[in-house]
Amino acid sequence: MAIWGYWRTSTAEQDSERQEQSLREAGCERIYGDQITGTSDWNTRPELRRCLDEMVEGDTLVIAELSRLSRSFLGMVNEVSNLLERGIHIRTLDKRLDTTAMPKEITMLIVSVLGYAASQELDQIKSRTAEGREVAKSRGVKFGRKKTYTEHQATEVMKKRTAGEGYGTIARSMGMSRSMVQRIVQTHEPVSVS
Repeated sequence: MAIWGYWRTSTAEQDSERQEQSLREAGCERIYGDQITGTSDWNTRPELRRCLDEMVEGDTLVIAELSRLSRSFLGMVNEVSNLLERGIHIRTLDKRLDTTAMPKEITMLIVSVLGYAASQELDQIKSRTAEGREVAKSRGVKFGRKKTYTEHQATEVMKKRTAGEGYGTIARSMGMSRSMVQRIVQTHEPVSVS
């Protein structure tokens, strides 16, 4: 009856250390983690899959909160149900769920409520993000990849390209990658009107 820990962060900017430390303090013998969005499918989380594949009946999976497993209502309910069917317990560090201390029916009720709440929170995050993006666009904020070259460099690349130089030759002479030269040409090429 081993205690396993799993952490998840959505982005590289988020630090997993806090979750890992909490899992160690909770007595986890082995800790796995993925850096991947909460809306991702379970099969795209290699460390979670590895953790669950190694767990056996009687083991306990400890996570910071249920949304670390999934923000999808159906995903959360299905996976918790699968774990319970295998005889694997789930405990959250936020103390909202501990399947070792409650019957399966109560567990599934709690998971349904928490899954619904996580799904609604995700919808709100998406909505607020979209609204914020629209406000920023209306203020003239540009989204997408930032330029990693100056307008002077772009002008020089276009001059060389017009003179018939190849992408590789231009890249070497300007100290750029071939893909950057191609991107500059695509961005600055005049549009032909037919």
